[in-house]
Amino acid sequence: MRALVLTCLAGSCLTLISPTVAEAKAAQKVSPTARAIQVANASATQGPETGNYLNAVQVYTFNDGTIYRLFTAPDKVSDIVLQPGESLISVSAGDTARWVIGDTTSGTGEGRQTHILVKPYTAGLRTNLIITTDRRTYRLQLESTQVTAMAAVSWRYPQDQALTRKVDLPPASVAAPAPIVVGLPLENLRFTYTITGDKPEWRPVRAFDDGQKVYIEFPADIGSGEAPPLFAVGADGKADLLNYRVQGRYYIADTLFSAAELRLGGKRQSVVRIARTGVSAPKDAGGRHD
Repeated sequence: MRALVLTCLAGSCLTLISPTVAEAKAAQKVSPTARAIQVANASATQGPETGNYLNAVQVYTFNDGTIYRLFTAPDKVSDIVLQPGESLISVSAGDTARWVIGDTTSGTGEGRQTHILVKPYTAGLRTNLIITTDRRTYRLQLESTQVTAMAAVSWRYPQDQALTRKVDLPPASVAAPAPIVVGLPLENLRFTYTITGDKPEWRPVRAFDDGQKVYIEFPADIGSGEAPPLFAVGADGKADLLNYRVQGRYYIADTLFSAAELRLGGKRQSVVRIARTGVSAPKDAGGRHD
């Protein structure tokens, strides 16, 4: 007789059925090769975590060879969002008979993004999805439930940021790097920013703006670790990924903001807030988020 096990995911509970004695015995007969494959796939699989959500979007950290889980439901469409400027080459699914899979785009120019839209015909399905682009290969594990569906998944790309920093960093023989503000009138610079929250190794040293862009200065060894993404935080507390570029040890945000956050981590997420003084901003959200 099968035993019932109740598990919950994102507020919705699923009933799982434990294997019968016969199924358990059959599992014991799995060949060493098959077992090795199962162990490798299981260790390479990454699922959604509360601390990695940006509004309704689960933001994974991209690592080649990782399998990313996407939970879906029959009456909902889930969105797989690729990196801006990334060109789609192909989409392949293991089960194309019971899944609806299509693609579309949003934005224009450098901000153009590809979206892979996924919807199952029924609950209780599992298959895999492989997406190839001009930059990388994504591997996803699709699972359908009765009601639990992830609205969207996207990725942060620490390898890209690390490469950018390596190109921009000055040679080790240079005693002092050229200041980021060369050519900017000093009278236009405003250093009215406070930095609060956690104190990870990558915590910025200072922040300032020139009336058009915000410059965030990091420690000199920022290039040796994973870089945190930058989010603008509105008065309603909602966070949106900012447009910024990496130059040496600086992030340069293309627009001014009242408050922003640097976030990095999974269950134990480090959060550092950067706020412009004298401007109304939401309550400080610095500190670790579980």
